[in-house]
Amino acid sequence: MTTTGTAVDYSATVRALDAARSVTILCHIQPDADTLGSGLALAQVLDRRGVPVRVSFAEPAELSTGLRTLPGSRFLVPPAEVPTAVDVLVTVDCGSAGRLGLLADRLAGATTTVVIDHHRSNTRFGSINLIDPDAVSTASVLTALLDSWGEPIDAEIAHCLFAGLATDSGSFRWVTPGTHALAERLLATGIDGGAITRTLMDTHPFAWLRMLSTVLASARLEPAAHGGTGLVAAFVLATDLAGVRQEEAESVVDIVRATAEAGIAAVFKEARPMDARRRWTVSLRSKDSGPGTDDGADVAAVATGLGGGGHRYAAGYTTYGDPEEILAQLRTALG
Repeated sequence: MTTTGTAVDYSATVRALDAARSVTILCHIQPDADTLGSGLALAQVLDRRGVPVRVSFAEPAELSTGLRTLPGSRFLVPPAEVPTAVDVLVTVDCGSAGRLGLLADRLAGATTTVVIDHHRSNTRFGSINLIDPDAVSTASVLTALLDSWGEPIDAEIAHCLFAGLATDSGSFRWVTPGTHALAERLLATGIDGGAITRTLMDTHPFAWLRMLSTVLASARLEPAAHGGTGLVAAFVLATDLAGVRQEEAESVVDIVRATAEAGIAAVFKEARPMDARRRWTVSLRSKDSGPGTDDGADVAAVATGLGGGGHRYAAGYTTYGDPEEILAQLRTALG
């Protein structure tokens, strides 16, 4: 069954995984359900085939509560336990080596590196690059890979894949042809899609409400930005995250992007612990003018120019400085 819209050659990846004697799977920093779900799904398949496998990510030190419910967490190891040498190293949902954080140095110790991703801005930093920019999620790409490999998808693997599909499609608000068919196929294994989605996307501590009230009060609207497209920006300071995890800040951009007067949304999230340079991860979103159009700002191009990457309508990057400084940097990049 085809799950993406692009003709993609899976054969090199299948051969590499078929011959693998040991595998390390790396997810991107601040993992979401697409990178972690894809990583854990692949780990379960490799383990079923008798291949020693580890999954890891550089930061944060602990997963959010929702992500800890994904099957296959037994394969997760802390960064210090990721070997420096391995037969095959696979990255999932990483548009560039920089998204691996401190674990990027493990690329040099792998005999073969496989990059599995769906970001159009992917820098193709692997010796094998399995990239489908038309896929709605990396989980979609991985499903097609498993089909090509002839590996069945059981309920636990389907759980991980559905988590990535549901979250990266914004609970199926942003879909491509085949997205709903893939969801139906995964649900047919017996998983509870509603429960998975609620756990990952609609469950927050009470302190999240207080954080939102502070952060949304910081929002700024600049209607003239990007030639009149309009920019709405908000800042999540490290002090705003008292009582909540850094991951809770990831939900803010989907609230801010609803602003009718702006076609571009940006949320600047200050890293904890704070340092003298003040590190921020930035989420960018854009939207088109309506159904059947494709005229939204290309925030992937903006993010790439600032050292990040992503999709046309959803991208991100990392930057350093004070709030006024980094907002001015974004204004300049938007033009």
